[in-house]
Amino acid sequence: MAKTRPEPKFDWFIPIDGDGAHIGTVHAERPPTFEYLRQVVETAERNGFYSLLIPTRFANGLFEEQAPLAETWTTVTALAAVTSKIRFLIAIRPGFISPGLFAQMAATLDQISGGRIDLNVVPGGIQGDFERFGETSDHANRYERAEEFIAALRTLWQKPDPVDFDGQFINLRGALVSPGVVNGGPKFYLGGASDRALDLAGKQSDVYLAWILPQEQIAAHIDRANAKFEKAGREASYGIRTHIIVRDSETEAWDAAEDLLSRAASVVRDQRSSAFAGTAMVGQRAQARVVEDHRLGAHLWNGISTVRVNCGTAIVGTPEQVANELLDYWNLGIDEFILSGFPHVEECDRVAQSLIPLVKEMIESHRAA
Repeated sequence: MAKTRPEPKFDWFIPIDGDGAHIGTVHAERPPTFEYLRQVVETAERNGFYSLLIPTRFANGLFEEQAPLAETWTTVTALAAVTSKIRFLIAIRPGFISPGLFAQMAATLDQISGGRIDLNVVPGGIQGDFERFGETSDHANRYERAEEFIAALRTLWQKPDPVDFDGQFINLRGALVSPGVVNGGPKFYLGGASDRALDLAGKQSDVYLAWILPQEQIAAHIDRANAKFEKAGREASYGIRTHIIVRDSETEAWDAAEDLLSRAASVVRDQRSSAFAGTAMVGQRAQARVVEDHRLGAHLWNGISTVRVNCGTAIVGTPEQVANELLDYWNLGIDEFILSGFPHVEECDRVAQSLIPLVKEMIESHRAA
């Protein structure tokens, strides 16, 4: 019997680097103040989005490196306290906080939010990123450590009893988490395109999360990930992360894409280029691939990668064109779509009103067919 697909989920994004109608400038047109980020979050909650991805950064990754940056955990804790329905998908990097202490922090935030947090575990990083804060382990060992990190959290959250944990990287003696997490605790999202990343996802992730790429490349990732999940005896679930540039006409959409980068500063482009040079991240190399006019496909554009770390590709077009693209990814097995657009308040309204109802309608039509 074929697996019953869940209802598709649509998430939005918290721009902790700052925001605006133009990106890659020295300073953000809208700095990442709590007041502004709260406006983004409340807009997404009002529009019925399922969750909000909040990244983790050690320096500004969208504007000049020294531009203001909101710290992830403090920010999401404050935002969780002023919302009631929307979930938070929090990117974390093992190696900077004791796993026992982090288990307590995450359980406390899970309690504060009423069970509305999930964790996007990010073992890798761009060139020099971890080293900013004194972390010097090599890329391969970070995946081994992340696997232990997740295993330790799951163990600590099982019950409020003292826990001993013996690993290569993590050792706990009588660690306690009380009160524990809500309803089984956060789900774990993992991404990455390397064999080690896919192996970790198959063993530990509840959702494998990919950055947007041409459909044939995503299909290949899913095939490889399916093999890893099957080997681990676990059920696979998939999400995708993409920017959206949607307008009433295709010409307007491509004009909006061009305008987005029209004020980008050379210092920002140089900083991103330097960060990507020689990176061990397979996914980052794919995002920043040099192609003519940044066109990866009829509606895929990676111009954002010239000024932004990590996901730098957008789907560009009319609501119908973008919806058809998302439908094609759904047909590949994607059930969760983490979307964003600049600026995040106005584009949240636009995407919620003009795009998501259309995608849902198309998916329902395919279900019924």
